[in-house]
Amino acid sequence: MRYALVIWHGEEHSLSPEEVDALPEHQSWFADVTSRGVFKGGERLRPSVTTKVQVRGGETLVSDGPYAETKDLIGGIAVIECAHLDEAIEVAARHPFAKLGTIEVRPVWE
Repeated sequence: MRYALVIWHGEEHSLSPEEVDALPEHQSWFADVTSRGVFKGGERLRPSVTTKVQVRGGETLVSDGPYAETKDLIGGIAVIECAHLDEAIEVAARHPFAKLGTIEVRPVWE
């Protein structure tokens, strides 16, 4: 089953993809998930640069984000494929940002 790891953290941990790639903890995690064949893709997201789009009564409403009222932001996503939820949780727990914020594990519709 595929899972999306939604990576939540505070604004103070908003690093560029290059900065994240340079972290030894991230290099170790990434080497592990790629060697196991569970990593299927992912992206870093820019901090707090969001646009919210809603359609209500046929009218398009656009506003600046972030959408959620929280101190944390979604810093990125990773898609993994694991045999079961316990394996996905183990992969998420090893992600270096699990120590700085929260990794939300969400099953993906297939």
